[in-house]
Amino acid sequence: MTPTARASSSAGLWLCCLWALAPGGASAGGLHLHCNLSYAGATQTVQAWPVPDPYTVPSVDVRGRFRFKPVLVGTPERLERVNLYVYFMTDTQPVLVQQAKFLPPFGGLGVGEALPLTGEQRVYAGPLERELMYDCQLRRGPL
Repeated sequence: MTPTARASSSAGLWLCCLWALAPGGASAGGLHLHCNLSYAGATQTVQAWPVPDPYTVPSVDVRGRFRFKPVLVGTPERLERVNLYVYFMTDTQPVLVQQAKFLPPFGGLGVGEALPLTGEQRVYAGPLERELMYDCQLRRGPL
């Protein structure tokens, strides 16, 4: 795989498809989160839609070194909050290395518009200071 190739873990693809089938998940006017993650020369895209229960959202594997968990709480029309979690995978358990919380207002997004939510984030973890880079946008409309 080339450094510019897009990689998508099977778990991430499964989550994307599951959320797209959820009521309002990929609706024309629904809010969703679009994140680009880069680690070790590979980039993957993660999309997330609002859920009523944040504890049901699984994390997404990032090349076996990190796990990324985007959680949007609310409905496709009204978000209560956006939480992002980054875990570093150790031999014994995942270790939380970053948590970010975003609260409304998120601005008046029209269909097809995007709001840069995080800017470029760089997370370093582990004995070799592995680097995960990501950025997320809040979007309204189809994928």
